[in-house]
Amino acid sequence: MNFLLQRHRSSRTSIHVTALLTGCMLGTMSFAEDLEHEDSSAKYQITYNQQAHPSFKNGVTSNPVNTLGASADKMYTFSTTAHWGMRTWSGGEVYFNPEIASGVPFSSNLVGLGGFTNGEITRAGGTVPTLYRQRLFLRQTWNQGGGTQQVESDFNQMAGSVDKNRFVLTAGNFSTLDVFDDNAYAKDPRTQFMNWGNWTYSSFDYAADARGFGWGFAGEWYQGDWVLRLGRMTGPKEPNGLAVDFQIGKHYGDQVEIEHAHMMGEHPGKIRVLAWRNKANVASFNDASSYYALNQNKAGFNPQTILQVRNGDKIKYGLGINLEQEIDPTLGFFMRAMKTDGRTETYAFTEADDSFSSGLLIKGERWGRGEDTLGVSWMRNFLSKDRRNYLAKGGISFFIGDGSLDYQPEDIFEGFYSFGLYKNTWLTADYQYINHPAYNASRGPVNVYALRLHAEF
Repeated sequence: MNFLLQRHRSSRTSIHVTALLTGCMLGTMSFAEDLEHEDSSAKYQITYNQQAHPSFKNGVTSNPVNTLGASADKMYTFSTTAHWGMRTWSGGEVYFNPEIASGVPFSSNLVGLGGFTNGEITRAGGTVPTLYRQRLFLRQTWNQGGGTQQVESDFNQMAGSVDKNRFVLTAGNFSTLDVFDDNAYAKDPRTQFMNWGNWTYSSFDYAADARGFGWGFAGEWYQGDWVLRLGRMTGPKEPNGLAVDFQIGKHYGDQVEIEHAHMMGEHPGKIRVLAWRNKANVASFNDASSYYALNQNKAGFNPQTILQVRNGDKIKYGLGINLEQEIDPTLGFFMRAMKTDGRTETYAFTEADDSFSSGLLIKGERWGRGEDTLGVSWMRNFLSKDRRNYLAKGGISFFIGDGSLDYQPEDIFEGFYSFGLYKNTWLTADYQYINHPAYNASRGPVNVYALRLHAEF
């Protein structure tokens, strides 16, 4: 099998369940990777990620609020997930994902970076493991000819065959990233790169609750080498909140994506163009800056003035391009770049208005280690002029705010080596170098070291 076509999971596609639940269900698991057809499936994963950074330069002299602590620190995440699926009728599939997660971020709060270092931390709410419903959705496929192709058994995907030309509807509780912005080489923080900017665009402010999921629908129309996707998802009641705003006709996130598969020589690749548009009650940075200037000398003034100027529904939008290309069967290249309007605060993802990421993934067959993977990448995140002006005044955004801003783009290098311990179990060493954390040249650089243990059943 070509490296491009090997199995990869979205960070929003895996699920976790406690060791007790996993143990109880082992007797009913489907070991069907080699089957041509499944009518039901039960798959499980467990991941532990420990990260640490030494102390780094802190040149900020004002009173930071949403800032990454400059003293040596460590963090961790733990997750265990179950993916259960069943065929219901012709072309119909239902999936349910219960998950248990725990973890504590750096500085005991998820602040101080645009590109956060661990994709699992969005679902970790403290040291006490928490059980929640991650996904509950229906997938319906209408086949339309053009020949057939085999679908492999995977998380939230049962083995079977589908027509090359088809329409697929996904509806219910899932993540935008389950359908949009796929990439064979940079998508899954449990098996590939860990940084947020490598499993999707940092500036893709896709509608979701605080854990990264929502309710909605997405349609995919496959025709030959082309795929057209469109969908609408719910967002949070308040930016980056856990409570869901179910007024999907009033507040929502829309996205449209066009994908084209191609061959470069004998090597497959794909290009995707994604456009998105949110409508929500969020603050304008210009309004927040004006409020700051008028009220900064008043008693009890709160520099997080975005909280005071959420005064009506606003539109936010962006456009991105995503490329994946096999160079040879053991080496793949990826690139993402996105531009947004940058006028309003973050709705549901992270603090970035424009973003770029690129890198290589190398399989261990090159040196006789077929289960190993080596990855290297570089990311650059940018802030809009409106957001920079607000932060420079001393304003506080949701995840960042050092009390002042000596602006520079946030640059991140990430490299990892994933070592196959035995079947379906990997130990990964990861290093991230973050220059200008939270876009502030007065701080950093930050060196982050990580070990991740991941197993699948």
